[in-house]
Amino acid sequence: MKGASHAVRIVLVDDDEVFRDSLALSLSEEGYEVTSFSGGAAALDHFTAGGGADVILLDWRMPGINGLEVMRSLRHSGNMTPVIFLTALNEDIYEDVALEGGAADFIDKLRRLPILLQRLRLIAEGARPAPEADGRQSGDVLHLGRLELRFDINRASWAGKPIDLTLTEFKIFALLAMRTGENVSYREIYDIVHGKNFVAGYGDKGYRPNVRTFIKRIRKKLREVDPEFEHILNHPGVGYRYNWTSD
Repeated sequence: MKGASHAVRIVLVDDDEVFRDSLALSLSEEGYEVTSFSGGAAALDHFTAGGGADVILLDWRMPGINGLEVMRSLRHSGNMTPVIFLTALNEDIYEDVALEGGAADFIDKLRRLPILLQRLRLIAEGARPAPEADGRQSGDVLHLGRLELRFDINRASWAGKPIDLTLTEFKIFALLAMRTGENVSYREIYDIVHGKNFVAGYGDKGYRPNVRTFIKRIRKKLREVDPEFEHILNHPGVGYRYNWTSD
């Protein structure tokens, strides 16, 4: 990010003044252009007045208009700027609601700054790595950076550490990894679980919660072997993408 010809514009919305000012300073030092607001109403006024952003960092719990209401108002007005929720609410139900509502990501406030910076780079700059140049596949084994996929025994490892994936989780993870940099739809992922065109849930998108559950399990297991694993990204309304750069 440092040295980029055009700074990525960040709108930061959080009622915690100490956290907001500290994060704004850290992001500015990394070369981001940060505009911060202490509440949702002020942020919405910014966009109504013609202000813009490349990414919005949004707290959930705020006086007056909460973060979810801010995002919904933006989407209703046609503003599709990517939203990353930064919140202490780490229960699954909040993450599910945020992602279903169109958020690009949901990050615990307590996670370290490098994690957020990585997400910002991938989301704001649309990084699309090219595994063809560095990934290596030989027979039934795929190597992609620290990741090794063994298709002969349906096992995965990260930096030499085995990942305790079920067969279905392995197949989902392998699909994402083999299509690094591409968006893989909810439907494609779900078809791995139950077979092509299987009808599930309620409505024509009822299978999505099931897919999100599988992805959360996979992320959790990867973070058990590497707490900084952040390569599986949500693409709101579409599905998921595996991003990787040479590591």
